[in-house]
Amino acid sequence: MSDPAASDRIALAGSERTIPAGAVERGACDPNETATATVVVRAKAPSAPRAAELAALEPGQREYLTRAEFAEQFGASESDIAAVERFASDSGLTVVSSSRARRSVELSGTIGALAAAFGADLRSYQLGDQEFRGRKGTLSVPAALAPLVTGVFGLDNRPQARSQFRRRVRSAVAAASAFTPVQVATAYAFPTGFDGSGQTIALLELGGGFTTADLKTYFSGLGIAEPSVSSVSVDAGKNAPAGDPNSADSEVLLDIEVAAAIAPGAKIVVYFAPNTDQGFLDAVTTIVHDTKHAPTILSISWGGPEATWTSQAFTNFDAAFADAATLGMTVLVAAGDSGSSDGETDGLAHVDFPASSPHVLACGGTQLVADGAAIESETVWNGGTSDGATGGGISDAFDLPAWQQTANVPPSVNAGARVGRGVPDVAGNADPQSGYDIYVDGSAGVVGGTSAVAPLWAALVARLNQAVGKQLGFLNPTLYASPSALDDIVSGNNGAYTAGPGWDACTGLGSPNGARLLALVTSPPAPVPPPAPSSP
Repeated sequence: MSDPAASDRIALAGSERTIPAGAVERGACDPNETATATVVVRAKAPSAPRAAELAALEPGQREYLTRAEFAEQFGASESDIAAVERFASDSGLTVVSSSRARRSVELSGTIGALAAAFGADLRSYQLGDQEFRGRKGTLSVPAALAPLVTGVFGLDNRPQARSQFRRRVRSAVAAASAFTPVQVATAYAFPTGFDGSGQTIALLELGGGFTTADLKTYFSGLGIAEPSVSSVSVDAGKNAPAGDPNSADSEVLLDIEVAAAIAPGAKIVVYFAPNTDQGFLDAVTTIVHDTKHAPTILSISWGGPEATWTSQAFTNFDAAFADAATLGMTVLVAAGDSGSSDGETDGLAHVDFPASSPHVLACGGTQLVADGAAIESETVWNGGTSDGATGGGISDAFDLPAWQQTANVPPSVNAGARVGRGVPDVAGNADPQSGYDIYVDGSAGVVGGTSAVAPLWAALVARLNQAVGKQLGFLNPTLYASPSALDDIVSGNNGAYTAGPGWDACTGLGSPNGARLLALVTSPPAPVPPPAPSSP
């Protein structure tokens, strides 16, 4: 076996990591322990330009590639995949799987072999009650391999994301009424006569699980036929309910019950993966390129502050979301539940990722007061430290997208006043004090959070797709060009940012009005007026 350390090596751009504050080193990792890593390979051609071309068209005019066509045009080349596989063999590693469409090669081997192959010093750390394998600094690969590789994930297996749900906290303050998902959809005038038939909604989960008993009880109580719900394992993740409503089980059931109650005709496929950067990315790429279930919509209710991610994660997740847009998939992501700080304690404003990716629809939160189908008031969700607040702000990782250029996105409140990607794009009911009745682990409860808003919008998109008769795909440019299709939220704040007329860093363009959105996506494009005659 050749020694990969003997060759000239190049630091892998974007791979630098630091150890989380408060983590205690416990020593070197066992070099004989087995682990996996995912190597992401460059595309034959990036899909983002194609996604931009599609986004410039009216939704009804877009023609999408099949997944097979995508793999041929935008997947990895066979030669690049083969080069990584040879490197793995030379490094004493085993190839678990390779995918040209996902541009991924999964490798398995001992910690010692993986560390040597990628120039990593892997150590064991303790942070609170969690022990993880961590690294600091950059990874490296042989010079000949460096141009081919866009990221290596899995050597460091720290928990990467958190769920974005909030259970209602009883307090001296009288709580607003809770709603069923159907009642929220009615208040937001979701188009009637459509149930999401023909659509498949993918839900990405990094923990927790569900039982069929809970689903039977919940949907029976709503008078809705039990929906089609199945699960998929990614990287050995699995449907593993903890039996505790305060666990990630509430995230999983919230996602399923909101999406399926509003779009009961849609198929719901829940993808379970480990809560690591490798598990998260592998779940995204698996969903986007899943030819068996062929999801049309992806809802993600997990994320973390941009400051906790690597640059290679930004690059590769965003590329995967651009792939989704090219295939006509709409991706909805919760914007976070910890206000403008996103839970960080450095005194700065932060936004959540992957909500900050410019190829997803980021979903912020409101407090909704409604009587039947009539909305009485709607303000920014900000329940303080006990009940949380909607995330939102200005990205430090991504520049201002073209479709946000006219939205009057303000500069960041941080030093330097950076103008970048504004988060969120849209909003919906999220305050646990006006939350959703759900059923989890044998008990009823009220849950909110921007975790509820992503599946809420996912169900709306399922109805709209059904109404239009095709996938709407990446909606951001369409919504920003017609903001009056949403209900502007002009009152409240999430800490550093305040709502006002037009787009804001609390609720984006506003909450949905399903009737106006249906009219927007079904109306033919306005005719282009002829040029005015020139003056004689």
